Amino acid sequence: MPNIKSAEKRVRISETRRLRNASAKSALRTSIKKFEAAVTANDVELAQATLKSALRTIDKAVSKGILHRNAAARKKSRMTKKFNQATVVSA
Repeated sequence: MPNIKSAEKRVRISETRRLRNASAKSALRTSIKKFEAAVTANDVELAQATLKSALRTIDKAVSKGILHRNAAARKKSRMTKKFNQATVVSA
């Protein structure tokens, strides 16, 4: 444990941020999994709604520094591509 007061505060702050980041990452993964499940079930309407939600969650993660912008772009591109392929197959 740190002996200096400012170092103690940094420990508290970093723990709070770690928990917040973990929660946001978990929410991000959950939204992506919901989209994957909707695409697998061939439910186009649900897939479209969950895609929109997941893309928004990814953008929020980027703005909060949880996800790198290039990683986010890659995820968004792959999800959109998967959605487009699913809609072509079902149509």
